[in-house]
Amino acid sequence: MRNTPLRRYLGVIATTCTLMITTASADTFTGRVVEVTDGDTLTLLIGRQHRTINLTAIDAPERYQAWGDPSRTNLSRLALNRNAVATCTELKQRGELVCKLVVNQRDIGLEQIQDGMAWWLRQDAKSQPAEDYSAYASAELMAKLKRLGLWRETNPIPPWDFISGH
Repeated sequence: MRNTPLRRYLGVIATTCTLMITTASADTFTGRVVEVTDGDTLTLLIGRQHRTINLTAIDAPERYQAWGDPSRTNLSRLALNRNAVATCTELKQRGELVCKLVVNQRDIGLEQIQDGMAWWLRQDAKSQPAEDYSAYASAELMAKLKRLGLWRETNPIPPWDFISGH
């Protein structure tokens, strides 16, 4: 069969529909937070299985970066040794799950932003529901205006620049 414009068009539509279905699905897990690695990564014990969780749409300072330890300590205060519900939308190459984590009906990623302990990742915002998008954007703006946490610095260095050496 020839590769006609109609066939290419139908192929694009099929691929787009498949991607929409894949990204729209989410897995939900309930477990206990047993370890906090840094300000946006933790370990959730689900049954007998330990799963590494990266919090959706945030990026916290690296452990050896300014504000790295306070960010990790804040996440520990919010989640460590607590039961949590993880709604996961992505699996990274190294097996980490990317999830929205809720402890006591509180979005822990949002709390990290509100406390000035993480950046909101705008590039991940497209995968957030509208209410989360709005809440995360507002939380980061308010943390900046109130000069909370890392926003006490004049120009805090985001982790992606710290890692790349910029």
